[in-house]
Amino acid sequence: MTVKRSAGLLLFRTSQGHLEVLIAHMGGPLWASRDTGAWSVPKGEYGPDETPEAAARREFVEELGLPAPDGEKVPLGEARQANGKIVTVWAVEGDLDPAAVVPGTFTMEWPRGSGVSRDFPEVDRVAWFTPQEAAPRLVSGQQAFLERLETYLRER
Repeated sequence: MTVKRSAGLLLFRTSQGHLEVLIAHMGGPLWASRDTGAWSVPKGEYGPDETPEAAARREFVEELGLPAPDGEKVPLGEARQANGKIVTVWAVEGDLDPAAVVPGTFTMEWPRGSGVSRDFPEVDRVAWFTPQEAAPRLVSGQQAFLERLETYLRER
C-alpha cells in the first residue's frame, strides 16, 4: 500500500512583537461544528510526478485562491498524521488578509447515502494565531511544525 503524501506552506509574520501563523479551518459538513483539531496548514496531496515544494505552492493557491508567497522557504520537515499520511511543510514569512481568501471547492455526497452531490469550500475560514493559540486547533499531526518554526526563529 502506497503512503499518501501532502505538502504545504505555513505562512508566518510578526505582529506587535508576537509570532503569528496562518492556518485554515477545514471546509465541509464534517468539520463545520468543530474547532479543536479541525484546522490545518494549507496543504494537499501530490503524486510521484510532482515535487513536494511545487505541490505546496499549488495547494496554497488551490485552497486559498491567492498566490503563494515568494519569500525564503524554511524547511520544517515531515510529520506523520494519525491517518498515516506524511505531510511536508515549509514556513514562509509574509502577510495575507484572511478576508481576501477565495477558497477552492470539492464535491462530496451529502448527506451520506442520499445520492446528492454538493460542493463545499476546501477551507471555510482562515485566521492568524500565535503558535500557542494555533496548537490545539491544528490536527495533532501538524503541531510539530509550530515547534520547529519557533526553534528555527530562536536560532536564526
